[in-house]
Amino acid sequence: MNTLKDVFADFKKGLETIYEPNETEALTLLIISEITDLSKAQIKAFPEKEVSAQQAEKLANILTELKSGKPLQYILGKTEFYGLPFKVNPSVLIPRPETEELVEWVISSVRKENWTTGSIQDIGTGSGCIAISLKEHLRSFDVSAIDISSKALQTAKENAELNQVDIDFIEADILNFKSEIEHPKSDVIISNPPYVTLADKALMHINVTDFEPHNALFVPENDPLIFYKAIADYAIQHLTGNGMLFLEINESYGKQTVELLSHKGFQNIKLKKDMSGRDRMVKAMLN
Repeated sequence: MNTLKDVFADFKKGLETIYEPNETEALTLLIISEITDLSKAQIKAFPEKEVSAQQAEKLANILTELKSGKPLQYILGKTEFYGLPFKVNPSVLIPRPETEELVEWVISSVRKENWTTGSIQDIGTGSGCIAISLKEHLRSFDVSAIDISSKALQTAKENAELNQVDIDFIEADILNFKSEIEHPKSDVIISNPPYVTLADKALMHINVTDFEPHNALFVPENDPLIFYKAIADYAIQHLTGNGMLFLEINESYGKQTVELLSHKGFQNIKLKKDMSGRDRMVKAMLN
């Protein structure tokens, strides 16, 4: 019978060409906990504990998939974002910690304004993690979410049901938005749009470039701000007076994004760094 110590050794050897040792150890700890229902503290305290044949088979299957570069979240079919559970699959991006910071910025800004009710719209919702997290913490607000992908919207709807929140989901392409369709104005518009260039792609891990949806990641090298232009134009038409626009951005284009918004008439523009000290978020007001 294999012990927990054996499992760690197998994963370390199997993933040595894909992940750094500390990443492999963290992944292994998470996977063992998921499969055995043991806490991470128990796993560390009892390395000689044996795993059952059924558990060993599940662990071996997960290791095989990880060797291909497939992200663990897709293998397990779930992840956590802002303290909430979310289903994920290759039709949606895996939520990132940086995006949690963007959500936190929205919540704190709304509360600072003493808004007790209002409306929020999430553009390019993917798994629905932003819209659902905001609705969970700003219950009196109406929240809607747009995405071009019907498959992504299906996942987002399942996540809304999972977290028991009411979101209005809309299938639409922000780059070809039909302005003649009547859409109510929102107090907050938020988006984490595609912003990865081909130059960025060369530096990214295969578990992102080979598995996550390209239409949610990449932009043309000759027009890296294509989505920000469209979202800004949309926001001009669909934000209320004193409404707020929040964007997650490519750290290499912080200055350019601020200039773009300023040129389009936005005011009180703030460029914010993430926990790693990188320019990753912008907030702008529309008076």
